[in-house]
Amino acid sequence: MRAIDAALAARIASGAASLCHAWVLTRADGAVLGFTDHDRDLTVAGVTCRAASGWSAGAAESEAGFGPGLAAALGALDDMAITAADIEAGLYDGAQVVCRRVDWSAPALLVELWRARVARVSWTGQAFTAELEGPAADLERTAGRTYARNCDASLGDARCGVDLAAHPGATCDRRWTTCRTVFSNGANFRGFPTLPGEDFLTLYPSEGETHDGGRR
Repeated sequence: MRAIDAALAARIASGAASLCHAWVLTRADGAVLGFTDHDRDLTVAGVTCRAASGWSAGAAESEAGFGPGLAAALGALDDMAITAADIEAGLYDGAQVVCRRVDWSAPALLVELWRARVARVSWTGQAFTAELEGPAADLERTAGRTYARNCDASLGDARCGVDLAAHPGATCDRRWTTCRTVFSNGANFRGFPTLPGEDFLTLYPSEGETHDGGRR
């Protein structure tokens, strides 16, 4: 339950409040940008929130605050605010966003609706789309490694170690056999090829076969 300032609550109850949204975005490099859907700029919590930015939230506040992958925030590219060059440079990746409901006639009266993190930003033409994640998104992430038969490295990365220059255009299906026979990289295989699976239940010894652990 949100704690709403008594003065703001009184204005809302009386119908006298003039409400709008204000968003404050803080990038990883410390730059702070403010936006509002009001028709003029507002100073909210010490940040100038610009009007006519085109910024709007595309998800319900309950999803933004507590849902795993909210949806999107939309806006217009602006040389004075969010630019295509900054997006390409990754300056907005991981940025923190705070959304507040504000009485524009008295911007000191406000209530925080939700907080989110920018997962990724894309742009087309003169518009951008920022995908936001609420706090609950962390609960759905896999922490650490999981046991699986197939490799969990990416072909050519530091954990894989394959020299892509020696294998132009190559792809990898992450299987042990492929790693060993195609890339001669079995020593760096990041999976567990001998991990028992569902087929383990149907295995039985066959006469004449060698059971020395050499087959995978």
